Amino acid sequence: MVIKRRRRFKQTLSLEERLAQDTAQLREQAKVLPPGNAREQITRRITRNEAASRLCEVLRSPGLQPSK
Repeated sequence: MVIKRRRRFKQTLSLEERLAQDTAQLREQAKVLPPGNAREQITRRITRNEAASRLCEVLRSPGLQPSK
């Protein structure tokens, strides 16, 4: 029996920073693409990144922190 090992690596940037970088890069790509399927896919990914970023902000808000 062969056991597959997961590749693990430590992230150097926070999730929010990685989402922001990816979103900025995607916006630059979308600027040069003509309207069409590829541009729509990039636009959807930008929307998902922004939603994930907002969700991270909500989860880190003081209102959701456990009481001490």
